[in-house]
Amino acid sequence: MANTFGTAHPIFYVTNLKASLEYYVHALGFKIDWEDGNFASVSRDRCCLFLCEGNQGHPGTWTWIGVGDAGAVAAEYGESKANIRQQPTNFPWAYEMQVEDPDGNVLRFGSEPRKDEPFGLFLDMNRRLWPVSGGCE
Repeated sequence: MANTFGTAHPIFYVTNLKASLEYYVHALGFKIDWEDGNFASVSRDRCCLFLCEGNQGHPGTWTWIGVGDAGAVAAEYGESKANIRQQPTNFPWAYEMQVEDPDGNVLRFGSEPRKDEPFGLFLDMNRRLWPVSGGCE
C-alpha cells in the first residue's frame, strides 16, 4: 500500500505574533484557528498557514496559494490595504499576484492563466523583474 501525503501548512517566522495575526485577519481575510503562546494557525477556506514568533524558519519565506480568481483577490486586498508586492500578472503557469506580510513573507496567489493576455515580468525576491520562460521562476 502506498503512502499518501496530506496538505502542506507552511510555517512563517514572524517577529510579533499579535501584529501578524491582526494583519492576516484584517488585511488578508484569514481567521484564527488557534493560538498557543508564540505559535498560531490561520486559515481561509482550505488554505492553512502557521505563524511562529521568533522561531522556526526565516523572515522572507514564500508560499504559493491557488485561488479561483487572482484578479478578485487583488481587488479585495486593494480595499483592505494589504501590502500588494506585485499586481496580478499573467504567466505561463498562472495569473498571479504577490502579497507581503509585515515580516517580508510572500504569499503568491494564483489562478488559471489568462489565454488572451501576454505574459508579464516576474518580480523576484530582490525586487528585480524577469521575463518568464514557462518554468519555475
